[in-house]
Amino acid sequence: MVDQSRVLLVEDTVPLARTYEAYLEDEPYDVTHVETGKEALAFLADNPPDVVLLDLMLPDMDGLSILEHISTEKIPSAVVVVTANASLNTAIEAMRLGALDFMVKPFTADRLKVTLKNVLERQQLTQIVETYRNDIDRQEYQGFIGSSLAMQRVYRIIDSAAGSKATVFITGESGTGKEVCAEAIHRQSPRGDKAIVALNCGAIPKDLMESEIFGHVKGAFTGAVSDRDGAATRAAGGTLFLDEICEMDLNLQTKLLRFIQTGTFQKVGGSKLEDVDIRFVCATNKDPMVEVAEGRFREDLFYRLHVIPIHMPALKERDEDVLAIADKLLADYASEEGKPFKGFDAKVRAVFRAYPWPGNVRQLQNVVRNIVVLNDGELVDSSMLPAPLDQLVDNVKPLPASLTAITHGAHHPVISMGEHVTSSLMPARKEDLRPLDEMERQIIEYAIELCDGNVPQAASRLGISASTIYRKRQNWEEKLDA
Repeated sequence: MVDQSRVLLVEDTVPLARTYEAYLEDEPYDVTHVETGKEALAFLADNPPDVVLLDLMLPDMDGLSILEHISTEKIPSAVVVVTANASLNTAIEAMRLGALDFMVKPFTADRLKVTLKNVLERQQLTQIVETYRNDIDRQEYQGFIGSSLAMQRVYRIIDSAAGSKATVFITGESGTGKEVCAEAIHRQSPRGDKAIVALNCGAIPKDLMESEIFGHVKGAFTGAVSDRDGAATRAAGGTLFLDEICEMDLNLQTKLLRFIQTGTFQKVGGSKLEDVDIRFVCATNKDPMVEVAEGRFREDLFYRLHVIPIHMPALKERDEDVLAIADKLLADYASEEGKPFKGFDAKVRAVFRAYPWPGNVRQLQNVVRNIVVLNDGELVDSSMLPAPLDQLVDNVKPLPASLTAITHGAHHPVISMGEHVTSSLMPARKEDLRPLDEMERQIIEYAIELCDGNVPQAASRLGISASTIYRKRQNWEEKLDA
């Protein structure tokens, strides 16, 4: 059985409504007819259709009011406006409010069928594009910047894990964004409106760590002059993020294990058992299995925490993200410092791509901040690079002579082709013109060649995502096989 698209027909003239229904009788549409604006609004509230055929002249209200309601409330229904009064101003207003098409009475059955078919196809394409942008090819996500495949995997795990109460164990080198990951999990979760409390287990003296987690009562130890709530109490209903968990003292690990298992704890020096609902997220820059094997981390605690693992990739594993992050940082820091910087020159971009970034994103932040604070200008050049990046300037592989980087805004690096390519793309005679998709393919393939076969790098230079190139190449191969 073919799935039927649902159509709401809003038409106060019953004979016309019956005519339109007859036009669509043999089409794959489930048509519901209402005669008034009030009925239309009620139907939209209960069961939004795929398409609304909306007459503008209704007995109880102006059809444009319904259209505005659909737009304001973000109801996912495509709208085709129908009217007997073909005013240009009316058409413009309808399109401004979100109508996808405009039909003037009277119209034929073929006109109605073609219009519905086109609108539905456009609606489906829009949904596919939105799904692709939101779930598959995200350039930014909850504080992260980057479209690399490594980060797309992280985004998908966060999406899947956020709705659960299961404990998340984040690993990765220092500066890779483990705390940003924890915050993203919290914001995406049903607990997002509650508190997320972060504790760095490596930065707090072990004698104070128990009090920091569980709190203490007055007189529990020297200096405890009053009762104090710990992170466990402050995070009730929300998330407790324990950073550098492998630095925690073994004795405290035992108490933490009991807390995770039971959801109950006692303040230091107290006797009252307190009960809290908490989501645990922890992180470490060490290999937890090595810590377990060498006796510094309890194995039972590790398995209690290691329910959903997330590994944050090093920046050197996200090479196509380096320039996107640098562009965003430059824009932000230039705005904060009141500097006129607009982008990086080709040499600096080449250095950024070649450098291994042992300090990861945190190091990149420091480098860009240093450049902005200590220099002036619209374009960052190699003379502004701090150590140790300045040592790469003379050794980095130069860009091909035919590759000239320019910047469109702060975030869209693009590529300019050499003479032997531009001559074929810009022919002197109209007889030599070729279809746009052929020219696009030549540009992309040439960019990949210039980047020594590195697709993510070519994508970054072209100002598109690597997944876009992979998708296009797959389409080209399918056309060749057809």
